[in-house]
Amino acid sequence: MQRGLPRIIDRYVIREIIPPFLLALLVFTFVLIIPFILDLAEVMIAKGVPAITILQLTFTLLPQALALTIPMALLIGLLVGLGRLSADREFVVMMACGISPYRLLQPILVFSVVCWGLTSWVLIKAMPDSNQRFREISTEVAMNRAEGEVRPRVFFEDFPNVVLYVREVPKNGQGWQDILAADTSNPSTPVIYLAKRGRMVVDRQARTIQMVLEEGTRHSTKLEDPEAYQALTFEQTIMSLNPESVFPRSGPARGDNELPIEDLKARAVELQMQGISPHRQIMTIHKKFSVPIACFVFALLGLALGASNRKDGKLAGFVLGIAVIFAYYVIMFTAEALTKGFWLPAWFSMWVPNIILGAAGIFLLINRARSADQPIRISLPRWITRWRRDETAGESSAGRPGRRKPRPLLVLRVPHLRLPGPTLLDAYIAKQYLRILLLTVVGLLGLFYISTFIDMSDKVFKGQASLGMVGEFLFWSTPEYLSYITALAVLLAALVTVGLLTKNSELIVMRACGISIYRTALPMVAFALGASAFLFGMEERVLAPANQLADRLKHIIRTGSPQTIAVNRRWIVGSDGAVYHYQYYDPTRRELHGLLVFEFDRDTHALKSRMFVQKATYDPDRTEHGEDPKWAISSGWRREFDSKMKSTFTPLENVGAKFEAAESFVTEAREPELMNFGQLRNYIAELKKSGYNVLDHEVGLQRKIAFPFVTLVMTLIAVPFAVTTGRRGAMYGIGVGIVLALVYWTMISVFAAFGQGGLIDPLLAAWAPNLIFGAAAAYLLLTVRT
Repeated sequence: MQRGLPRIIDRYVIREIIPPFLLALLVFTFVLIIPFILDLAEVMIAKGVPAITILQLTFTLLPQALALTIPMALLIGLLVGLGRLSADREFVVMMACGISPYRLLQPILVFSVVCWGLTSWVLIKAMPDSNQRFREISTEVAMNRAEGEVRPRVFFEDFPNVVLYVREVPKNGQGWQDILAADTSNPSTPVIYLAKRGRMVVDRQARTIQMVLEEGTRHSTKLEDPEAYQALTFEQTIMSLNPESVFPRSGPARGDNELPIEDLKARAVELQMQGISPHRQIMTIHKKFSVPIACFVFALLGLALGASNRKDGKLAGFVLGIAVIFAYYVIMFTAEALTKGFWLPAWFSMWVPNIILGAAGIFLLINRARSADQPIRISLPRWITRWRRDETAGESSAGRPGRRKPRPLLVLRVPHLRLPGPTLLDAYIAKQYLRILLLTVVGLLGLFYISTFIDMSDKVFKGQASLGMVGEFLFWSTPEYLSYITALAVLLAALVTVGLLTKNSELIVMRACGISIYRTALPMVAFALGASAFLFGMEERVLAPANQLADRLKHIIRTGSPQTIAVNRRWIVGSDGAVYHYQYYDPTRRELHGLLVFEFDRDTHALKSRMFVQKATYDPDRTEHGEDPKWAISSGWRREFDSKMKSTFTPLENVGAKFEAAESFVTEAREPELMNFGQLRNYIAELKKSGYNVLDHEVGLQRKIAFPFVTLVMTLIAVPFAVTTGRRGAMYGIGVGIVLALVYWTMISVFAAFGQGGLIDPLLAAWAPNLIFGAAAAYLLLTVRT
């Protein structure tokens, strides 16, 4: 065989590895950035952030994902690529021609060096720089947001210590009309501005932001000393907002993973001088080198496990790779825990996974070199084998001495049925489809568990959470992640199943027998409908309570303390136009504390009265002077204003009042995913009465109906795609599926943002992706050769 690189066999092996490597890299990276696509990008589109800015933010997040996914993709590429060689018996032929696994290791190591270099560059250079760039872009977005986000009759609370309520916004979007602005920087002395007109002035170069109000009054008083009340009129006044709070210069402090090595070393020295153990910083430094070295460890394991006599296909290699990756990070986190307990030195703990799995890789590779066409066997100790031999001999049957006759636990006798051809065909297709679907779901769930555990491991090592708590969070988060990956799994299962039927010419045989592509796809369509029912049922029965529990656990893990106080809506608009503001509401006692009530003239929108209540208790049975005031005021005061803003002061002591119902104050600000369809519909009705923007909730309401149908739409579009591309192989179908999923998820975010921004109706925003993909599927199904 000709010496020197590149040789034919080397190029052949590399060509088999690169396609699954790239596909795995795309899949893993896509899965890790799904939360950004669904959450942050959607919100930014709704706020009017340009598409180029959103793309820039997305690219700045890629290095954080690539630091994990490059070594993962290398292992998957090896297992899938070499698994294909093994399934076609090409690896056995190579061994017969004198090409040992050690010789195959040469091109694999060359490819591993490339992956090692990329991973090192991402961890050491790209990730800190991209995080800094993310902060710079976010700052620019925050500056742009300050000018045009205020909507009519909606409380705007994005400015620090300032709440803005505007009754009208001109159609040209320039300025506001009939404004209430509350400065709550000093809670004991709130300042209220009422103005006819207003606008925002932002100076990006000077980094200043000012709110200009015209023709209004300024109301200020100490709540405990109402006699010192001041009401001043003005032609124009300026509220200067804190620029560092609106768009901070440096953003939040960087975490250890985001710092360059020089800063980590400096922080470690600083902690040592303070007498604090710098083990976290030391582990982070070594992780920047140990994770890239894992590429070589995965190369050994990939060759030993991938080059075998397996015939179970490429997706099995994908699942095996997920198991190896999971084992790698479990060992890493165990070593970190031992370091925290002072059982291992900090510099050594990050190298433990490489040492253990590297030794396992060498051992398995040696065994593979000895027996190319045999499964790897690990011998048990002699005392175990002797004990099993004695036990077998003791339970042997009389007719076959020395051997134990297996005794089934349960015997089911099924009558022999002669099934018609199409039913047998359905069973055949369903078997392949379900196998691929199961492997895909297991693989993607494994990736979810790994990435989530990595994200929360730091809290475990800090002592803020236990492993049991993280495991419970993973359990309750599984339904939400299943809702994400079910559509992708159904799409890939349909693409790969039809693609394999096409590649193996089975689809041609079916057509020759008079079975059309529509009849062939019927089992997959049935499973897609079942998946739609599964998603809708999970949305109504499982997802909302599971998300609530997961959200509660996440808060505990992140902050170290439970959510003991409900975050209520502090500002609401009553049914009569009055504005209510309160410090907090006790739902168990039905008590409002620190309540401010502003009543306005319906015609002129001028302030009629202002009330302060120290404590108000809801009493549904209370009656006073033949009326039902419902609320009992312990103490407070009231000021009534005439047209010239002269006021009349009235103290309040043990009197009744008619405010909004208690339910208007107790309702928590909840996200759509924390409620089922009925709860969200009722919640939207309550929010509308309180003057809050409900467009995002209305889009979420419609999406709860539209989204479950994604499995059916994906299946219908996957069948004609797979028929036309099936002969290129299953991996090509997986690539097509990832591209289709990317396009679909992007469309979901874009149309949802349009709906939240009021550009299109929420019903259309939720259903538009299904309608577009459904129309494309109908066209392809009608034009494909059946």
